[in-house]
Amino acid sequence: MQAANAVVSMGFKDAGYNYVNSDDCWSSLDGRDPTTHQLVPNATKFPMGIKGVADQVHGLGLKFGIYSSAGTMTCGRYPASLGYEMVDAYTFASWGVDYLKYDNCFPSEEWVDDCFACNGDPSFDSIGKVNGSCTNSTPETPYYSVPKRPFCALEWPVDGVNYTAKYTALRFRIMENALLAQNRTILYSLCEWGVDEPWTWANATGNSWRMSNDINPSWSRIVQILNVNSFLGEYTNFYGRNDPDMLEVGNGNLTVEEERTHFALWAMMKAPLIMGTDLTKLNASQVAILQNKHLLAFNQDSVVGEPAVPYKWGVNQDYTFNSTFPAQYWSGASSNGTMVAMFNPFNQSQTMTALYSEIPELDAGGCYDVVDAWTGADMGCKENSVDVTLAAHDTAVLLFGAKCILG
Repeated sequence: MQAANAVVSMGFKDAGYNYVNSDDCWSSLDGRDPTTHQLVPNATKFPMGIKGVADQVHGLGLKFGIYSSAGTMTCGRYPASLGYEMVDAYTFASWGVDYLKYDNCFPSEEWVDDCFACNGDPSFDSIGKVNGSCTNSTPETPYYSVPKRPFCALEWPVDGVNYTAKYTALRFRIMENALLAQNRTILYSLCEWGVDEPWTWANATGNSWRMSNDINPSWSRIVQILNVNSFLGEYTNFYGRNDPDMLEVGNGNLTVEEERTHFALWAMMKAPLIMGTDLTKLNASQVAILQNKHLLAFNQDSVVGEPAVPYKWGVNQDYTFNSTFPAQYWSGASSNGTMVAMFNPFNQSQTMTALYSEIPELDAGGCYDVVDAWTGADMGCKENSVDVTLAAHDTAVLLFGAKCILG
């Protein structure tokens, strides 16, 4: 409730944020109700029950989210939903839940696939020599308490295997069907970690899908996930979104430039924007980043569903997989114009140029009204290109509007 009240009082609700989600560890470790088989909220953490909290959140004009896992236990070793999908979907709906994050921990062995897709995420130790392809045949499984499984194939991000027919996809479809059977709309967020290429099938199952392992508030991890997701833009649209995990603005020791880059590129990739921090401890700069109206408008555009994607990698040849120096130049169309981001991954300042002839949405040699998306400042009518000087790890975001005439 402190988080929900902060969403309202600090202006986040007015900016468009509208879900308040509980993650793992909300239920009782004692197990399910012996009669109804329903999950039981921890009475100390939730003395009013989940419904009591959901009702208060709804009273603020917000929506409430909860968490479970497609396994025998959640990642925190609390009771999970495998085998109880219909019971849990009914329970969540009766409590007034509007959002379900559904994790991938502790499936029983008979529900684990015979092989896993090659995954470009370095945290799964599957990185090969060419653009994230795998070179070993027995990866460390991201699952818990099951033997290792081989790779189905060594190519990433798509290898031609029909992962829709495998057990991982089936476990998530069972909960999908249970949610659809309820008389309540519940946004379905698949936390499948990018195992078995969810970008190829999850758009028919849920509203978003994690395309990587967990994030943490370190610059190196943020850049790793950015690199992986830079190859998956074609799978995000109005109907479903790649989820590179929650925003770490306000956590760890990120610099303001790193927080700007993190938020800007997550917004432009049209990631679900989930703030994973104590809002009441944010400083003014962090609030301004998270409430940037131009980036939020791009992320939530009601006309254009596709995200921004790289148009030039920069220091590397195009389409180079690099967990330290991912794509630097991004662009995407929106109902307000073309949004361009230039990202400086180096540890020192760099001057970067948005060259119109390289940007797919702009005309070479054209003139456009340009706005600095961070400050909202009108940069005037610019011809052919725009130069910016960026501090280490910072990202410039420019909005190119209508064509204009110089002079």
